[in-house]
Amino acid sequence: MTTTNSDDERGAFRDVPYMGVIWVVAEAMKLGFRNGHPDWCNLGQGQPECGPMAGAPPRIESIDIDPSDHAYGPLEGIPELRERVASHYNRLFRKGKRSQYGPQNVAIVQGGRLGLTRAMAALSSCVVGYQVPDYTAYEDMLTTHLARLSAVPVRARPEDGFTVPPARFERAAKDLGLSAFLLSNPTNPTGALLQDDALDGLVRVARKRRVTLLLDEFYSHFIYTADGKPGAGAVSGAQVVDDVERDPVVLIDGLTKSFRYPGWRVGWAVGPSAMVQSMARTASAIDGGPSRIAQRAALLALEPKRADQETKALRKVFAAKRNVMLDALKRLGIRFAHEPLGTFYCWGSLAQLPAPFDDPDVFFRRALERKVMTVPGRFFDVDPGGYRRGPSPDASWMRFSFGPPMDNVKLGLGRLEQMLKDG
Repeated sequence: MTTTNSDDERGAFRDVPYMGVIWVVAEAMKLGFRNGHPDWCNLGQGQPECGPMAGAPPRIESIDIDPSDHAYGPLEGIPELRERVASHYNRLFRKGKRSQYGPQNVAIVQGGRLGLTRAMAALSSCVVGYQVPDYTAYEDMLTTHLARLSAVPVRARPEDGFTVPPARFERAAKDLGLSAFLLSNPTNPTGALLQDDALDGLVRVARKRRVTLLLDEFYSHFIYTADGKPGAGAVSGAQVVDDVERDPVVLIDGLTKSFRYPGWRVGWAVGPSAMVQSMARTASAIDGGPSRIAQRAALLALEPKRADQETKALRKVFAAKRNVMLDALKRLGIRFAHEPLGTFYCWGSLAQLPAPFDDPDVFFRRALERKVMTVPGRFFDVDPGGYRRGPSPDASWMRFSFGPPMDNVKLGLGRLEQMLKDG
């Protein structure tokens, strides 16, 4: 979806499209939406509720900064936070393993999108595979580098629960000549999750084929069982990495989703030290390194006892919202190829709804009139350069978010129910 500015107004700048939920917000703002508006239900939002939450520790609302924090910091982040992140991964995912992450395996970044941008900039000229449907921002990240990167999609199919199983990944790596593969796990927008043997298989293929695996794990703590209970803990590729220096696996995560601090813009990349250093060096031309003040706050958020209390409470609260949303959407006639095992999204097909609500764009517009925001599935059919032709396989799908507080989620679902009743 492009903007309406003329070529004269843009000058030498290209027409940069809004991506996914940003476009949704822009359209809602035309009708009076603003963040925090009490009468709007943002079932399209890409951030979790950020206020006090049952069972979670108090929100961090103040920090003490060191005088050195007024100066530029290291491109790869302050040493204290790099050490804290490495310890966090070893504590959660590497107990008893010979190979452990150290600060040299960590680079701090100013948010997940910037971490992914650094990764794209650090890749050599090569063939990069990416999963579809997946996170909308991948499209422009890859488009920016198409002169150097050849980007090819590997479609996650409904019959596979919207995952790319290891066997399909290996075929793609061989047939397409992949040097790198990008995907989110758990996946935005589908809520699909590779874990246990499937995740191990993916890393094994990457190791065997020497394909650099770029795993966007920003929803790593939003984990649920098949019957809708809170998961036992986080899921990460770090669990199945053999050697942290030799396995070509880079993990990108942060405080945005799982710790509910999106405004801090604190993320990190974890992987082989040579790869992490290459990513850090791109910062000299991209962003200049992360905020030292935000990193100081992150040290508090990752204190082990606090971190575990936060993420355990998060799984309990969000599992309850997941179940409420799934039940309500099913009653409306929305169908699911699989139910989410991760994230805070439900990825549903509108194909069985009565016309005109079987068209996601009509559904979106009519829901906006009732002050409810959703995200049409076409945005997640990542297409760098816009070269693909024909209708999107994701055209009948819609992403619904249970990121807002429970009362707001229920209010939005009730309005959607009334919308369908009114016709």
